[in-house]
Amino acid sequence: MKNSREINCKEIFRLAYENRYTWKNTFNGYKGKCIFHSNNEIHEGEFTLGKDFKPNIQKIEDEKIVKSIASQLFEVSIHRIKRDFNSIHSENIFNFVKSSESGIEMKVSGKNHGDRYRVKNECINMVYRKIHGIIIEIFVDEFLNTGNGLLSKRYSSQQIDPNTLKTNSQKLEYEDKFTNIGPEDDWILNSRTIKYLNLNQKEETQKFVFDNLCLLK
Repeated sequence: MKNSREINCKEIFRLAYENRYTWKNTFNGYKGKCIFHSNNEIHEGEFTLGKDFKPNIQKIEDEKIVKSIASQLFEVSIHRIKRDFNSIHSENIFNFVKSSESGIEMKVSGKNHGDRYRVKNECINMVYRKIHGIIIEIFVDEFLNTGNGLLSKRYSSQQIDPNTLKTNSQKLEYEDKFTNIGPEDDWILNSRTIKYLNLNQKEETQKFVFDNLCLLK
């Protein structure tokens, strides 16, 4: 086994970063039907996600549901944008923390000081990042190999208070399903199921379904 001085964490992270599935720069967006399930509620509508990745939800009047659907579409799309590794991480230094069966854990110093990642088999399976004043911690349990990059398929997410470093949100368990709808290998979110414990410690489920999908020209 290599010692920490022989491990090039930045190169390990770069290979995993470039192993993620992203849309081509020519991707113009897509549209379809959206269905939201929560407890016994079902809301159906239509959506368009344009080249600017701003979701537009139609035929659903409940503004809270509209925002919830739009946030899922936006969150998925920003991770599909192809950005050059050096343009994002050139000012970051990746420092070895530890190695285990779960992968190589590293801590960032420099521009994104304090961020942490874990990489195994060219997959980023843990992310600990400060975003808009809140630390987000994500653990990925399963990936989908599209043949042209990896997509997170089953994972958990939780918010951490940056001052106390204690969790300050419920743990969300995600399961995403994707479908390939284009002639050029365009993988789109088909459904997202989110499970969490409510204030009474009872499990609740939200499901977002995106159907009748077609690409915008």
